[in-house]
Amino acid sequence: MNVKLLIQKAKNVALNSYSPYSHFRVGAALLTKDNKIFTGTNVENRSYGGTICAERVAISKAISCGHKEFKAICVIGLDYDKFLPPCGICRQFISEFGANIKIILANNKDEYKITSIKNLLPLDSLFELKE
Repeated sequence: MNVKLLIQKAKNVALNSYSPYSHFRVGAALLTKDNKIFTGTNVENRSYGGTICAERVAISKAISCGHKEFKAICVIGLDYDKFLPPCGICRQFISEFGANIKIILANNKDEYKITSIKNLLPLDSLFELKE
């Protein structure tokens, strides 16, 4: 897994963010089991409930192309110098596809941490049912 490449792809796609309300640009790069990369950025909507996060955009693109097994997803907030973990709905969305998906949390200072979705949702009993 080329972490630096995933971070760069997430950074690049975050530049396309549609975030006129929060001014908070987020990018995600998803690595499939067969080493394809799908990217996504946040798309806001004035209703707020219609907003979609970068992680869900990347996963939806991958699924639309026939990919349903994932190794890792990288998330970065371009306008944020701390690590940006997926929000609750994105954590749930990611967990649908496996407990061991690696989560790469990057910041705008070229630092990163790696965890897993299972670590971000430690009490999710569905993991026990699936694996």
